[in-house]
Amino acid sequence: MHDELTVKVFSFHTYVDHVESPSVSGYKATLAAIRDLGGSVIEATEEDVPRAELDEHGRYRRLATGWGVLD
Repeated sequence: MHDELTVKVFSFHTYVDHVESPSVSGYKATLAAIRDLGGSVIEATEEDVPRAELDEHGRYRRLATGWGVLD
């Protein structure tokens, strides 16, 4: 489901230490944020998330909640 209240985010690689050893980011981000970081999208990792859950840099950090919900 994608509408104006959601945005697509992706997992991605960055090449911080060496071009032959890319690092996988610990969070997902919008295409614009990934481009700004000089990263490369990892295929088949697209996810629609609420726009309100992005930080000011277009990053989405999923909170691990196990089987329950956060209160």
